[in-house]
Amino acid sequence: MDIPQKPEGEPAPDRFYQGVIHKIASGNETGVVLSDSGKEIPFVFPFLRLIGAPRLDIRFLTEGMRVGFDVGWTSDGLRISTLKIYD
Repeated sequence: MDIPQKPEGEPAPDRFYQGVIHKIASGNETGVVLSDSGKEIPFVFPFLRLIGAPRLDIRFLTEGMRVGFDVGWTSDGLRISTLKIYD
């Protein structure tokens, strides 16, 4: 029986939604991710779990950076709770 192989050079699938960092406001430590489906989802850095970054610092994040993310509901609505850096 043949086992399906992922195409060469394609990232391994994970359980995160996909998108890019669209905006960052380092002064108030907030930002917005543009999902691959076109939705803008905000994040607040002090309440963010960061995966794949060399240090926990908002200055490491840049606009246009490819990320995976997970979301959660807050009193202010839908927010990103986990951000995984791919770049």
